[in-house]
Amino acid sequence: MNPVPPGIDILATAVLILDEQRTIRHINPAAENLFGISAYHAIGRPLSAILKERTELVRAMDAALQEGVSFTEHHMLIESGDHTLTLNLTISPLEGELGALLLEFHSAGGSVKIARDEQAMAQAQTVQMLLKQLAHEIRNPLGGIRGAAQLLEAELNGADLSEYTQVIIQETNRLQGLLDRWLTPAKRPEIRPVNLHEVLERVRSLLLAEFPHLDIERDYDISVPTIQGDQEQLIQAVLNIARNAAQSLDGRGTVKFATRISRQVTLAMKRWKLAARIDIIDYGPGIPEEMQDKVFFPLVSGRENGTGVGLTLAQSLVQRHEGTIHMVSEPGFTCFSIYLPIK
Repeated sequence: MNPVPPGIDILATAVLILDEQRTIRHINPAAENLFGISAYHAIGRPLSAILKERTELVRAMDAALQEGVSFTEHHMLIESGDHTLTLNLTISPLEGELGALLLEFHSAGGSVKIARDEQAMAQAQTVQMLLKQLAHEIRNPLGGIRGAAQLLEAELNGADLSEYTQVIIQETNRLQGLLDRWLTPAKRPEIRPVNLHEVLERVRSLLLAEFPHLDIERDYDISVPTIQGDQEQLIQAVLNIARNAAQSLDGRGTVKFATRISRQVTLAMKRWKLAARIDIIDYGPGIPEEMQDKVFFPLVSGRENGTGVGLTLAQSLVQRHEGTIHMVSEPGFTCFSIYLPIK
């Protein structure tokens, strides 16, 4: 085994060296700090012990070895312990050592993440404006149809045809209710201390009532403090995401709720020392890659009978709390992470 290349330990970027079995042979101090693990506990262990080997990471390592050249992946999601990091990764084969790799992790840059959050907020505001206009355009003819049906029913004076006018009135009322529920502006949050674990337990009860064969695992960090928010709106946001997870499993399988504290997080272009993170995880088929950039758009659904408004509403409710939602999905694993500032 060749010695570690000189100068690696003084680099500001995180570096891992793997042998041909993808066991960690060396970890520099920057990587120890980034991934929260000491060299003593990392060296000699498989890479999967500190990083989740997602499909794109394994594919990039395989490509570097097969081609014999360095590969750089931008804005890759790296899971380490309880944290998900967005990093640029350069993978290089080590000369003279068959199967050995050098992995160098670089910050993806806060400006990129802020730009993405800013774009997501702008898209959400555009969506809300379009939905308000759509609601206004639909309400007017609905009101006219309902009024005409009521006048017609009065003219019929109890004739048998009145049952048809009742169908018209009832259906217009139902559509009006849908518009009120999904398309009108939600009320401003009623801010008060909220225990996020109580929110998750309430959602758990609602889900189990709807999907009795579902298994819901809980992995709560009891150190997560109360946050300032509207409990009912947060329940609705979590429920919309969790219901999607349950439906992706056809009501059978495992959904996992987890809570953690994240540090130094940028939410809605504002830096917070602490944020609460709620993970809603399912182990279903995953979201198709071509849909992943569109899941928060209205009327976009991967299910045949889906309305495509649940995630849009969840995003809007979370943004009202100065938070954001991040998503990671691949076949067999989907995680929606809700970040909410701890003020």
